[in-house]
Amino acid sequence: TNPVIWEDLADCEVIRVGDVFYYTASTMHYSPGAPVLRSYDLVNWEYAGHSVPFLDWGTKYNLTDSRAYVDGIWASTLAYRASNHTFYWLGCVDFSRTYLYTATDVAGPWEAHATINNCYYDAGLLIDDDDTMYVAYGNGTIRVAELSADGTSEVQSQQVYTSGVTLEGSRMFKRDGDYYILLTRPPNAEFVLRSTNGPFGPYEIRTIVDNVGAPVSGAGAPHQGGFVETQNGDWYYMAFIDAYPGGRMPVLAPVTWSDGWPSVTLVDGRWGSSYPHPDVPEHPVVKSSIGRDTFDGTALGHEWEWNHNPDNSKWSVNDGLVLQTATVTTNLNAARNTITRRIPGPGATATIELDISDMADGDRTGLALLRQSSAWVGVKRSGGVSSVVMVNGITMDKNDNWSTSSTGSEVASAPLSGDRVWLRATVDIRPGSGRTGSFSWSSDGVTFTPIGNNHTLITEWEFFMGYRFAIFNYATSALGGQVTVESFEVTQ
Repeated sequence: TNPVIWEDLADCEVIRVGDVFYYTASTMHYSPGAPVLRSYDLVNWEYAGHSVPFLDWGTKYNLTDSRAYVDGIWASTLAYRASNHTFYWLGCVDFSRTYLYTATDVAGPWEAHATINNCYYDAGLLIDDDDTMYVAYGNGTIRVAELSADGTSEVQSQQVYTSGVTLEGSRMFKRDGDYYILLTRPPNAEFVLRSTNGPFGPYEIRTIVDNVGAPVSGAGAPHQGGFVETQNGDWYYMAFIDAYPGGRMPVLAPVTWSDGWPSVTLVDGRWGSSYPHPDVPEHPVVKSSIGRDTFDGTALGHEWEWNHNPDNSKWSVNDGLVLQTATVTTNLNAARNTITRRIPGPGATATIELDISDMADGDRTGLALLRQSSAWVGVKRSGGVSSVVMVNGITMDKNDNWSTSSTGSEVASAPLSGDRVWLRATVDIRPGSGRTGSFSWSSDGVTFTPIGNNHTLITEWEFFMGYRFAIFNYATSALGGQVTVESFEVTQ
C-alpha cells in the first residue's frame, strides 16, 4: 500500500546492489544528514546509515552564532561502484559547491573528499558500465558532467536540454544502452529525457506523469524520485507526494517499457493506493521504526537526527540517552542538542521517560512537535521546584531567514514531585489543514493527564521538512544540568 513509508523522506533515489535496495533522501539542516534506508523488497524499509555524518560546511550548521534552517542537504544522489565496492553520495550545498562522500558500507564510516567548485544542483549520479561517472544536474537548463575517475573533479560538462519551465530533480540511469534523465516539474509532474547516442545526447523528452491523483487523500500529485530495476527485470518508480503537515512521503508504482520509453502503471488514471507486491527472492526482515527505543549500548539508532550539528561533548548513550544542557537560551529554535525523529503517518503517539534528578535551576527539558511552528510539553526547574508545563506558539519568520518570531508562551502547568516523568505527544499528520497535536504527562507511566491546548499544525511548504518529534534540554541560566532519556516509544 502507498505510501510505502509514511514518513518525511523527500527527494528520494533508490538503487539496487545485488539483492538489496538502498534509498537516500534530503535532510536540510538535520544532522547526521542524507539517511540511507535499506530494503529487500522495495516495500519494507529500515534505517541503515547516513551518508553525511556531520554537516561540516560552516558554523551556522552548529546552531551557535547563526542558523542553517532549510539550508544544507537538498536533492542529492547515491550510487554504487561494483569495481571497488564503494558507495558514492554527492550533493550541492548552499548553491555554491558540491561535496562527495564515500563508504564501503552504508552504515559507515563515510569519508568526505575534496569539494568540486561547481554546484551540481539536484544532482543525479550514473556510474557507467566502464566505470565512468556522469552527473546530470540543473534547473530548466540541464547539463551532464563527466567526473574524474575518483569522482573528485570535473573533466567536462555539456548542456543537454533546455526548457522554458522549471525542470529539476535529475536522476540519471542507463537501460539497454540508452541513457535516461528523469526530471520533475514541481509540484506535480515528471518527465524523462532519453538519448540513444551516449550520455551527452541529443535527448528527446516525454511525459511520465502529469498531475495524476495521489494515493492519499489531500496530498499533492506524485513526482520526482527515481527508477529502479529488480533482480528479475521488473522496473519501479519511487516518487514522493507533498503531504503536509507531515512532509513528503515516498510512493511506489510499477513501470512498463515500450519502444525504449517508460510508462507508470496507474489505476483508473490515478497513482494506485496499492499494487501487487514486487516479485523478489526470499529475504531478511527489516527493523521497523515503530516501537520502543531504550538506548541500549553506546550508539544512537540511525532513526535519530539532531536539529543542526550537536555538541558531542554534551551527550552520551549508555543504556539511556544523557542530554546535558548545551545552550543558554529561552528559545527552543536556538537550543543545541535537540534530537528528533520523523513522525509516522497517518498519526502517531510518542512517549518519553525522563530521569530529571540532575536538572539545574532554570533548565527546560521535554518533548516537542518541531517545525517552523512548534509546541512542547516538558519540565521547568525554577527555584529548586519542578513543574510540568505546556508551551505553545513558538514560531519562525519565513520572510526573515527563519528567525524566531515568537518563543511561545506557557499555556498550562502542574506541580511535579519526584525525579521521573513521562511525557507524551499525540499528533495527526494526515495531509490537510486543521490537523492538531496534543500533550499529556504522567508521574507513573500508567495514568496520563492532558495538559494545555492543542497545537494546530501548519501546512505551508516553504520549510520543506515536515513535523518531527523532538527531545530537548536547554538552560536559561547556566550550563551544568542534565537529564537521562530512559526510553522513547512511538506507536502509529
